[in-house]
Amino acid sequence: MELDKTFEERETVNATIVEAVDRASGPWGIKVSRYEVKNISPPQSIKDAMEKQMRAEREKRALIAESEGDKQAKINRAEGEKQQTIALSEGEKQRRINEASGKASEIEMVAVATAKGIREIAQSINEEGGLSAVNLRIAEQYLTEFGKLAQTNNTMIVPADLSDIAGVISSVTSVVNKTKTELPSSKR
Repeated sequence: MELDKTFEERETVNATIVEAVDRASGPWGIKVSRYEVKNISPPQSIKDAMEKQMRAEREKRALIAESEGDKQAKINRAEGEKQQTIALSEGEKQRRINEASGKASEIEMVAVATAKGIREIAQSINEEGGLSAVNLRIAEQYLTEFGKLAQTNNTMIVPADLSDIAGVISSVTSVVNKTKTELPSSKR
């Protein structure tokens, strides 16, 4: 048995001594029932060595516990960063999905509104006086755009016959009439 174990296992030492002494004293009729080691006094050099060994063992356990704690802290930080990255990624993904959905809805709503407006215009053109209203609107836009062009540029290309706005309107009217005749009657 190692010396440092003798301090921890006095009961075992006592039981072993009782058994050995009882066996030796049995032939004389003596029964040894109890023996107690009260104190073990090893030399000072052994005490110093045991003290150093115990201190080294405590320091070793402390270093192991500290390194385990450091390891666990690093694992926890890494896991936290991983979860944060995943959460940020999921948030960014959801944001992009929401934006795309919003843009798709916007495009669809604009297309529906444009189609409705075009249907309304087509229907209005087919009504009485509709073609005259289109001619008036085209003439207004022609003059407005021509006026803007005159304000912003020093040099202008002017149509040969500036007074022939009626010619422009009649050209547009013939295009509208031609389109009108090419459409099936169900679309008019």
